[in-house]
Amino acid sequence: MKYYVIAGEASGDLHGANLMAAIRRQDPSAEFRFWGGDHMAAVGGTPVRHISSLSIMGFIEVATHMRSVLGNIAFCKKDILQYRPDAMVFVDYPGFNLRIAKFTRQHGLRNFYYISPMVWAWKKGRIKKMRPVIDKLYYILPFERNFFAHNYFQQAVYVGHPLLDEAAKYPLHPAPSSSAEGERHLPLVALLPGSRKQELAASLPAMLHVAGQHPEYQFEIAGMSLLGRNHYLSFLKEAPKNVLLKLDQTYNILSRSYAAIVCSGTATLEACLFGVPQVVCYRANAASAAIARHLLKVRYISLVNLVMNRRVVTELVQEHFTFPELEQEFRRLTQDDGYRTKMLEDYEEVKRELGGVGASERTARDIVAELQKPNP
Repeated sequence: MKYYVIAGEASGDLHGANLMAAIRRQDPSAEFRFWGGDHMAAVGGTPVRHISSLSIMGFIEVATHMRSVLGNIAFCKKDILQYRPDAMVFVDYPGFNLRIAKFTRQHGLRNFYYISPMVWAWKKGRIKKMRPVIDKLYYILPFERNFFAHNYFQQAVYVGHPLLDEAAKYPLHPAPSSSAEGERHLPLVALLPGSRKQELAASLPAMLHVAGQHPEYQFEIAGMSLLGRNHYLSFLKEAPKNVLLKLDQTYNILSRSYAAIVCSGTATLEACLFGVPQVVCYRANAASAAIARHLLKVRYISLVNLVMNRRVVTELVQEHFTFPELEQEFRRLTQDDGYRTKMLEDYEEVKRELGGVGASERTARDIVAELQKPNP
């Protein structure tokens, strides 16, 4: 079978790669043509566009790059018709993927959507557009079940969260220890400033400010090579000596960390699964933030809090994301044993809510099984 896979962000690249590998185990003759990143390239196939040129976030930011977005959409449609796949596999990235899904449905292709758009949070009207164009929708958050049932989306299937598979590959983070020479290692704090340039600019300076106030900790920035090392270095010209930059080692860093400062996104759930107490921070373009406040229908921005529908971790958002508030929360996070213990206990409840490992395998089995049925 021929599969055309589209992921547009770093997390989508990781989950798309795992899904591609799982599909190949179910369908050894599988051929892939894809939009994605290095993880997907490692699985094999023909790359079309790299995520480094695709990841744009924010209402104003998307508007200013609209010519590029529309150009990519037009190219993608043409490329799909030339390739003529047996299946389209969309991985998150709804602004782009839902437009393509409408087009591919019109041309008789089968559409499978892995990691549902967050229609429960905003743009609920999208669900009416999704029903007629998506053959199967695979969602990964347990609370989405009631939403899709209430909105009569019968082709939606819960498969569990793919991050559980990734976290299971790493041991729990150890306590600070001594080296063979007897040198005491400083406790490690993970800095996860986001996967987009605008997120980096908004979050990293504040994270570095905290690091400068706490020489008793070692800080490691979980960077991403797709943004380029030089982009990070532009923020690190006067960085404290206790800060290191490491690219593409997020899970290695989290597996050794005592605490984390996290830009909201998938990383909040990653820190939870690794058992790392965290504070979540986020600041968007002022205009984008104003639009989001008008449209968003949720109380929280971090996945950890959304899964539990209550505050498990502190969120410092927009005007609350300041040096003093971040510093205050960091001290609480690292020095208040009761606070840390309660957060770790809540993490275990989050893990139970998410279920077990195997999201990629369950999704791959279902896609291959659906393709063996006649095309309706």
